[in-house]
Amino acid sequence: MVKNNPNVIITGTPGVGKTSHCELLAENTGLKHLSINQIVKERECHDGYDDELKTWIVDEDKLLDAIEDEVKQGGYIIDWHACDLFPRSWIDLVVVLRTDSTLLYDRLSARGYPQAKLDENMDAEIMQVLLDEARESYDEEIVVELRSDSADDIESNVERIESWLKQWRKDHAEDGEDER
Repeated sequence: MVKNNPNVIITGTPGVGKTSHCELLAENTGLKHLSINQIVKERECHDGYDDELKTWIVDEDKLLDAIEDEVKQGGYIIDWHACDLFPRSWIDLVVVLRTDSTLLYDRLSARGYPQAKLDENMDAEIMQVLLDEARESYDEEIVVELRSDSADDIESNVERIESWLKQWRKDHAEDGEDER
């Protein structure tokens, strides 16, 4: 199946601005924002709720089965704190958002995260767990690390991703013409 639009993952520790990036990108590009947290709840792709961490226990197999037909068509911005479960063949760009630790701590505290969840997420950000996961799971040339400390960062990141998207579309339109 030839995709007319790419699939982009926007990933990073909770609180780095994934959803803000995804919503603005969807509005500006026409790609569809696929919030994995929402999919997990709505399509029941979980094995219950973890009361201590205040989060759903995701069943990754159910999740992948639930979104496979959509995502394979292309045109999605996948919004989630993990990326390594998505098959390489589905993904064209992986954007890992990073935030200053002090800012992130304040954002997560403001959300009322339980201490265990706050500590876990702070450790993940400081140790760049999600960036390493992305680099291990996908080809180096499709993994991009971007700062997300301010509203200005979000705007410039979205512009950069939009430029990448325009180039992707141009490259793939040319490929289609060459095949004819």
